[in-house]
Amino acid sequence: MANFLEGIKKKAASLDRRIVLCEGEDSRVVKAASETVKQKIARVILLGNAEEIKKANPDVDLTGVEIVNPAESEKRAEYAALLYNLRKAKGMTEEEADKLSYDNTYFGVLMLKAGDADGLVSGACHSTANTLRPGLQIVKAAPGVPLVSSCFLMIAPESGNPYCEDGAYIYSDCGLNENPTSEQLAEIAIMSAKTAQKIAGLEPRVAMLSFSTKGSAKHADVEKVAAAFALAKEKAPELAIDGELQLDAALVPSVAKSKAPGSKVAGHANVLIFPDLDAGNIGYKLTERLGGFQAVGPVCQGFAKPLNDLSRGCKWEDIVATIAITVLQTQE
Repeated sequence: MANFLEGIKKKAASLDRRIVLCEGEDSRVVKAASETVKQKIARVILLGNAEEIKKANPDVDLTGVEIVNPAESEKRAEYAALLYNLRKAKGMTEEEADKLSYDNTYFGVLMLKAGDADGLVSGACHSTANTLRPGLQIVKAAPGVPLVSSCFLMIAPESGNPYCEDGAYIYSDCGLNENPTSEQLAEIAIMSAKTAQKIAGLEPRVAMLSFSTKGSAKHADVEKVAAAFALAKEKAPELAIDGELQLDAALVPSVAKSKAPGSKVAGHANVLIFPDLDAGNIGYKLTERLGGFQAVGPVCQGFAKPLNDLSRGCKWEDIVATIAITVLQTQE
């Protein structure tokens, strides 16, 4: 776990990026800000009231962390005007934009949009909707990207795992798209493969997961996954991908031989695409809590600028890891 993360942090440190953290009221975020600067992973802008943050976290060294209070910032009026211009066609008034510019998350996303930060991390004490709504409204999806999705980087424990050949998996989508169509699943698979390669340094082998392997069961849900596999293969013919596959067929070589003989992915998958949010969310939490993996994310895929959510059950170490991944996303 440590070695895998150290590689990511080392790459991040070489880029010298500014990452804004929106939740100065959360002690885990404050600790993560301190450690990020100490480890030289990124420059950090922490949003909140400096006096209150320092009073609530007397043992945390915040040397080198820039603390910005949106309510007192010289940039707030400028950001409010930016928000109004972006959203007036949707009915937003100048008064509404002004009010939202006091909100830490909106302020942080506007800072990102304006180019005053390179990436953003939030969600330790707020819902996914609180983080992603301003992201979708202000930063928006990258040109040509039909949807924003999310994934988790699942890092194997130090003791290892017999089925995790590369030390980590990408799980997707575990945090955003509730019941994706075949077309959306195909896009999620292609984006997740790119994330595996660019962020985790994995050579992606993508499994489209189902309760069926190669037609062993007949159901509309199975047909959805099989169609998604066909679409993904058509759009990215160079991608090592297979489906539909049951989890054991995707990960266990002996099972793959009997259920999906001849597959280059089955038995060796490192990118797992879940058919819906129920399966993905349950799957990553089982892997984390019972399997001892570290879950980093959700990492957002498809935004025009790097903007990432956190699980509210995260540890400060997870936040530091997410910051490092956000830095690497600035290369795209």
